Amino acid sequence: MRAILAIAHNTFREAIRDRILYLLLVFALVMIACSRVVSVLTVGDEDKIIKDLGLATIGLFGVLTAIFVGVGLVFKEIERRTIYTIVTKPIHRHQFIVGKYLGLVLTLAVNTAVMTGGYYALLFLRGTATPRLLLAIGMSFVEFLVVTAIAVFFSSFSTPILSGIFTLSAYVLGHLSWSLLLLRDRIGEGFGASLCVWLYRILPNLERFNVKAEVVHGLALPASQLGWSTVYGLAWTSLILVAAALAFTRRDFQ
Repeated sequence: MRAILAIAHNTFREAIRDRILYLLLVFALVMIACSRVVSVLTVGDEDKIIKDLGLATIGLFGVLTAIFVGVGLVFKEIERRTIYTIVTKPIHRHQFIVGKYLGLVLTLAVNTAVMTGGYYALLFLRGTATPRLLLAIGMSFVEFLVVTAIAVFFSSFSTPILSGIFTLSAYVLGHLSWSLLLLRDRIGEGFGASLCVWLYRILPNLERFNVKAEVVHGLALPASQLGWSTVYGLAWTSLILVAAALAFTRRDFQ
């Protein structure tokens, strides 16, 4: 456990020095601030538009952070040749993967907290801040956990560019998984239909974590739904991390 925490701490220190992280964070805060301008130019309830755009911004830039930082976690160690020192130490490879993952999760937690602070500062100025919005942000963070695990999985055996493409594709398909069965019905029998079913079964349904509409518009949001969605996300995260650890264990660095 001590080895995992040490790797997580070093990963966190490296991540917060990454320029991409600060660029994404600043751009996210600017987008949140600009939601006020967009609400004026859009027909509808200004407060709901600001809340919706703010939540969407936090969700989008959290995912982008997970992808852009996560896909290079293992590759950077290989590029700097520090991985050869690590694998010779009494550290199991699965500990290395888990430590890297936890370090990035901690980075995402800090990043999300900063974006949430900027978001609520804007809402407080308008007098429309409500704790209910934290439910949507919490579900977005569960989604970050899954996407981060996917990024770490692909980075355990692939290059950053391919890992980024694969992770982004998994994210998009994860939000469109409901349409895969509809596409299967339209295609009919054949390889295309089988591919749709295969993708539907192996990809996590990320749309389960999207409760922004319910939160912003005051719709019913049962605690059981939030609870099961959280369990669903943690289960997928654990499964993907196991796959990442297995892939990394079989990788040859000689």
